Amino acid sequence: MAGVGYLGLRNAIKCLKRARSTASLQHYSASAAAGPHYPGIVESTDEYRFVERLIPPSRVPEPPKHQQYPTPSGWTPPSAEPPPLPYTVRRSRMHNIPVYTDITHGNRKMTVIRKISGDIWALEQEVKSYLTQLTGKCPPTQVNEVTMSIRVKGYYDTELKAWLTEKGF
Repeated sequence: MAGVGYLGLRNAIKCLKRARSTASLQHYSASAAAGPHYPGIVESTDEYRFVERLIPPSRVPEPPKHQQYPTPSGWTPPSAEPPPLPYTVRRSRMHNIPVYTDITHGNRKMTVIRKISGDIWALEQEVKSYLTQLTGKCPPTQVNEVTMSIRVKGYYDTELKAWLTEKGF
């Protein structure tokens, strides 16, 4: 029902209610329904192609192959073979690296790395050492083992995305 607004749904419900009320007045038995006035059920497979356009895809398709990477949008595919590290960072369902920015309490700027599997503490140590080397100071981090995510104080999303892409994720 994607793309159908509130008024469209409201009109569809009104039509269904009208159809039910007229159907209850013109109640046919099974034997009477097969008579000459009622042609029966006609199944049309030719018109189903119009319905298929409206059904959303069940999954995101694989991205197409390009001649060169990164693409004009800056996207780079993961390496064919995952790197031999004690942790992995899976791509999002849209094939992007799951590093996001977040603002909490009105002005606290945070960077979140999600979809981590494996040794999350080893990734946290590597992130800390990379950002210390990059900025000259060690940013505060928070590891959440339940959601398998790491929060870093400050906006480092572009740096961490480039770093994870270099590592092969």
